[in-house]
Amino acid sequence: MELFDEAATSQKTAAEKEAILAKVRMPEDWKAALADELTSDNMDNIRAFLKQEYQAGKTIYPPAPLMFNAFDLTPLSKVKVVILGQDPYHGPGQAMGLSFSVPKTILKPPSLNNLLKEMATDIGTQYSAHGDLTHWAQQGVLLLNSSLSVEAGEANSHQSKGWEQFTDAVIDVINEQTNHTVFILWGSKAKSKGKFIDTNRHLILTAVHPSPLAANRGGFFGSKPFSKANDYLEQYGKAPIDWQLPQ
Repeated sequence: MELFDEAATSQKTAAEKEAILAKVRMPEDWKAALADELTSDNMDNIRAFLKQEYQAGKTIYPPAPLMFNAFDLTPLSKVKVVILGQDPYHGPGQAMGLSFSVPKTILKPPSLNNLLKEMATDIGTQYSAHGDLTHWAQQGVLLLNSSLSVEAGEANSHQSKGWEQFTDAVIDVINEQTNHTVFILWGSKAKSKGKFIDTNRHLILTAVHPSPLAANRGGFFGSKPFSKANDYLEQYGKAPIDWQLPQ
């Protein structure tokens, strides 16, 4: 999906909504499921805020073409697992539109290091030399952040700008339109996103956040989210995720 040059008026005609959606670049199933949110006043406000930030000369991560990368790599029809993060990394070159993931050439942040250590212990994978999680996304792991943008060097700077409503809508769509999806929620903010998920239809796995401050206090290491997710998927006839990252 790409950002739009101008926010539409709050009272939109069907034609205006259609024109907005025509500019949205994301898989068609996501576009159809999120049509109301994509044409909402909330999204108008997000676009206006980001336009203002760019015009003020601020550096925003991830780059605009990657802001909706999670949806591009994981169509709604392919979603099997959701891993929810907080907001994008705010250091140069880190954010790539996938929660916890960084490009292969970028040093792995501490949270991602802990995540990969737990994975190696949990299911015996080889510890990865890189932190690019595209391989997961291509298999149906939606790597979603609660906020989809951040100002360079300013963690949490785009919270309460409307992204939370958008990602709530995403989770609601997955909850309503898929079956037997695994939601992996690390930390209190991620857990709060799970309060409306139907646990009769889906599995919720929770633990403390993998950041060193939280993980080292206990509750993350040994939580075994990767094996539990695959066990659940196989229980319902779905192919397990190959968590091993290509080296």
